[in-house]
Amino acid sequence: MSAHCQLTGRQPGFGKSISHSHVRTPRRFDPNIQRKRYWLPSEGRYVRLTLSAKGIKTVDALGIERAVARIRARGGRV
Repeated sequence: MSAHCQLTGRQPGFGKSISHSHVRTPRRFDPNIQRKRYWLPSEGRYVRLTLSAKGIKTVDALGIERAVARIRARGGRV
């Protein structure tokens, strides 16, 4: 599963880990990605979305219909 939110577009950030001796090594900051299944009443089926924690809260606030419309507007497949 890729670390990419279908709704918000959130993806990994990159940076450096700095040790006690100040050696810098590359690291990756992954978003909190979850797979969640929602019932889509307009299509009479379930959709499985890959969302960040903020994306899940956004779906709760907007509703699944508007969230799916946003994903499709961005060119995403649901």
